[in-house]
Amino acid sequence: MRGERGFALVITLIVTALLVALLVEFVSEVYVDTSHSHNFVASQQAGILAESGIAGGIQLLKASALLRQGQPYSSLLEPWAKPLSYDAGVGSVTISIEEESGKLDLNSATSPTGTPDPFYQEAAIRLFKKLEFPADLYEALADWADNGDIPRLSGAETNSFYATLRPPYQSHDDRLDSFEELALVKGFTPQVLTKLRSCATVYGPGAGIAAPININTAPKELLAALDDKLMSGNLVDAILEYRKTKPIKNLNDITGLETLAQSLALKVVCKGTIYRIRAEAKVGESVSVAEAVVTNLGAPKPTILYWREY
Repeated sequence: MRGERGFALVITLIVTALLVALLVEFVSEVYVDTSHSHNFVASQQAGILAESGIAGGIQLLKASALLRQGQPYSSLLEPWAKPLSYDAGVGSVTISIEEESGKLDLNSATSPTGTPDPFYQEAAIRLFKKLEFPADLYEALADWADNGDIPRLSGAETNSFYATLRPPYQSHDDRLDSFEELALVKGFTPQVLTKLRSCATVYGPGAGIAAPININTAPKELLAALDDKLMSGNLVDAILEYRKTKPIKNLNDITGLETLAQSLALKVVCKGTIYRIRAEAKVGESVSVAEAVVTNLGAPKPTILYWREY
């Protein structure tokens, strides 16, 4: 009898242990499923908030334009130039805007036909030098954009470089579609792209149309690269100092810039038309980011040149 009672006790303990294990597993699965469900909902909400942030950025740009009252300038002193954060109830959204018009358009500095606008080409070469990039970097970019098969002295065409990579690919032989595309070009390392991002863009008014540079928002390195005479002296510092308190409405506003106003005419302006909006939304632990490059803000429906969500 004692043996039977001992055996029954062992069986009871084993069954109890199994039941406890099954209960723990069940509770764990319910917790995991519930967590996944909450995370999915939070992720979806964050994505929607990020998209709404882009719409909010467009409205902020339109409001800034109204405050200018039709004046032919845009500057870093306006409301759009400062990051904006707000509580959306279920989460938060941070909107930041930068003017692509204050950067050098690399599509104007290169050309599929191999004959770019001299002003933008020379400005790009000076800018790359100012940023301490390798001397052959511009040639690699020019080869990527032109549709010829003969590489420049230090450039790279399909058969001479990209076809030897693993995996191999072809050069674009056309205008750059996005800034991120530069990562495919020979020599454009992540470090190069990080330094170049604030000074260069690929977005202009359209194919074959040179993109003027807004002197009110161009960074110091690009200002110095616009003309050989700006590379020395204190003219760039004078521009930056003037911009701290009021926008430049005419190139002649800056003492010393009058002599360059004629050569810079149509290439350098005081008003931008293309903007990059970045909206970051947070809901719980979920983060979603939306980026858009927009233009034609005065139209009922602005033109979206670029859109990315991640």
